Amino acid sequence: MSENVVQFKSKRFAIRIVRLYVFLKKEKREFTMSQQLLRCGTSIGANIAEAEFAVSKKDFHSKMHIALKECAETKYWLEILFETEYLTERQFKSLMSDCNELLRLLIAITKNTKICDE
Repeated sequence: MSENVVQFKSKRFAIRIVRLYVFLKKEKREFTMSQQLLRCGTSIGANIAEAEFAVSKKDFHSKMHIALKECAETKYWLEILFETEYLTERQFKSLMSDCNELLRLLIAITKNTKICDE
């Protein structure tokens, strides 16, 4: 069975984040922010993968909402890295484009699977 769009895009994004982390550590000698970015940027796809095997609609929504929050955090760290000149404008725009696309997908998914409080 083929991956769905959000799974595919989140995995591709995670790979970009891992490569960026390696670049920031080796080339820019930046360790703290890059570690934070690595954690949240790869967590997006991990939570989406977990959601695939959710035991309920509520569990699915919870995992996707966590992925959404991790995506928002990733966006924050990308902005900080750009504004502190660790990322070029070209790098930033490219990564931010992918991050915003994931954000939009996750917002749509979490809105469509909203669970009413009991």
